[in-house]
Amino acid sequence: MKKLLLFCFLTGYFGVSAQTKLVFVHFTDKPNKAAFYANPLSELSQKSLTRRSTLGIPLNDQDAPIEQSYLQNLQNLGFTVTDYSKWLNGAAVNATPAQIATLQAQPFVLSVESFARNNSTGVKMSPAQKWNDNITTHKTLTNFNYGSGTTQIDQVNIRPLHLAGYTGTGISIAVIDAGFPTVNTGAAFSRLWANNQIKAGYDFVTKTTDIYNSTLSAHGTAILGAMGGYLENLFVGSAPDAEFYLYRTENSLVEVPEEELYWIEAAEEADRKGVEIITSSLGYNVFDDPQYSYTYADMNGSTSFIARAAGIAVEKGIFVLVAAGNSGDKPWHYLLTPSDNANVFSIGAVDSAGSSSVFSSYGPNSLGVIKPDGSAHGTNTTTVVDNATVTVNGTSISTPIAAGGVACFIQAFPNMNREQIRTKLRQTASLYPNHTDQMGYGILNFGSIYNTVLNTSEILKKEKFSIFPNPVKNILNIATEHEVQTLEIYDNLGRLIRKNKNQKTINIADFSKGVYYLKVQIKNKSYYEKFIRE
Repeated sequence: MKKLLLFCFLTGYFGVSAQTKLVFVHFTDKPNKAAFYANPLSELSQKSLTRRSTLGIPLNDQDAPIEQSYLQNLQNLGFTVTDYSKWLNGAAVNATPAQIATLQAQPFVLSVESFARNNSTGVKMSPAQKWNDNITTHKTLTNFNYGSGTTQIDQVNIRPLHLAGYTGTGISIAVIDAGFPTVNTGAAFSRLWANNQIKAGYDFVTKTTDIYNSTLSAHGTAILGAMGGYLENLFVGSAPDAEFYLYRTENSLVEVPEEELYWIEAAEEADRKGVEIITSSLGYNVFDDPQYSYTYADMNGSTSFIARAAGIAVEKGIFVLVAAGNSGDKPWHYLLTPSDNANVFSIGAVDSAGSSSVFSSYGPNSLGVIKPDGSAHGTNTTTVVDNATVTVNGTSISTPIAAGGVACFIQAFPNMNREQIRTKLRQTASLYPNHTDQMGYGILNFGSIYNTVLNTSEILKKEKFSIFPNPVKNILNIATEHEVQTLEIYDNLGRLIRKNKNQKTINIADFSKGVYYLKVQIKNKSYYEKFIRE
């Protein structure tokens, strides 16, 4: 029922002083915003500005930095200020009722909003496990390429994008999670470092860059591994060539509302860097101090601070994916925040047979918005930690698999409206137009959305081709008016097994029965088709 962590066994009770409550002080304005508009690069990177211009998103006051004199005013009043948000234009402090009255009287204060949702003083509810703890390390070599990750890659049909050359290159993904030990040393991540794909990292809990500390939860490591991990002959992630920003916002030892603020700060920093995607396998409903806990009615996409900020991130052109939760078989079986925000793309979990994982949380949100949006592999799913593959369970792991697919798709169609991408992902999922409360619109299908967009493009209309027969026994033919530069056939493990140049036929009579993938290079474009050797 709490954030989705690999291991989180809490004992005891984390108390908060009865005299103070965590509140958010909303400021009236941003007096120096004109300076920002005159020089946006003072606050946002060129990549961030380019994303906005590409998608037609104008700058607004949310983008301007927070007024530093207002933060100083709070400190002058005796408050400790460590966390604040420019998007929400305010800062968090712990305050007594008398101090709240003082704050409300300040000319620079618009309002004061409490994080506390109720006055409950009951016993803290038991945490729901983030992933089931049947984690198994594998060191036996398998066939290259996807190895033990083949099932999860093919279930959401990412392979066609990889075959077409879209592996996430140039796409930046912010991973907001609980820690990244061994990412800086493990063999599974050496390829990322060698190619300069780890761009930056920060710990918003401790306000340091010590995100690789061995005492931290390895949850974020596993999440990164599902997208960018690589072990030759063992595993390849869903977006192996993407760039990554690693942000720790979750303290796995406690559950406190400040973690929402850390997440918001990380999302704002991700926006500054210009990321295209945020993926986060964290979610909240129960806190150690019950007065801050949420009810299902609060899962409406706007009650929690974190859901509001996630929605703002989407408005900035960032594709935000969040795990729905692992509470499906618990008394609280609903989704968690911020996956409740209507514009956040929330992910449920399924097993290899395509059935909902028993633990996958149920939607919809409390306003009736269909959640999750779609699903990916989350039962007995493979990722990498340190030097080996591990098998894990949870919507925590289904989410980065989907995020990698989104990265590959955005690489293919960088100018496509993000809401249009979300809509098409729903429409090409396995259950659409139907849905279930646990699976959403069904299992995502990135090959289908890729084909759908290609089929509506003028480029494909000019270069239309087909293959026949399919299924095939001996000779596979390609029908096109254009010159075929190369034909490549890949097996179900992703291995290139045959290549022809400047031909429109290819002999597969010696192939074993099964499913294969054909990559056709025409001019400067690559297309794929799946075929069956009967």
